[in-house]
Amino acid sequence: MLWRSALVQAIGVAVLSIVLALTLSHDFFEDWGWLAGPGAWALCALVTARVVGLPALPTLAGAALAGLPSLVAVIVGVHWLGALLAIGLFAMWCARLARDRGLAARSA
Repeated sequence: MLWRSALVQAIGVAVLSIVLALTLSHDFFEDWGWLAGPGAWALCALVTARVVGLPALPTLAGAALAGLPSLVAVIVGVHWLGALLAIGLFAMWCARLARDRGLAARSA
C-alpha cells in the first residue's frame, strides 16, 4: 500500500502540475498558489484514495497532515523537495490506514 499510494499520488501531482502550468500564467500561481496548491494536493489525494481503495475522509486528513511539513520547504524556496517529502509522509499515512482497516476487519 505504501508504494502504490506514493506512486498514484506522485503521478497525480505531476500530471495536474503539468496541466496547470500549461494552462495558467505564472502570475496566477504568485497570486493564488497558496490556494491552488493545497486544492490540487487534496484532489490528488482523493484520486489516490479511490484508486487504492481507502476511505476518502481519513485519506484527506492524512494528506492535510502530510502537507504541513512541506510548507517549510515552500517558505525556504524548495517547493518540489517539499512535495516529495509530503508524498512520502502521505504514503506512510495510507499504509498505516490500510493496515488499521485490515486489523479492524479481522477483529470484527
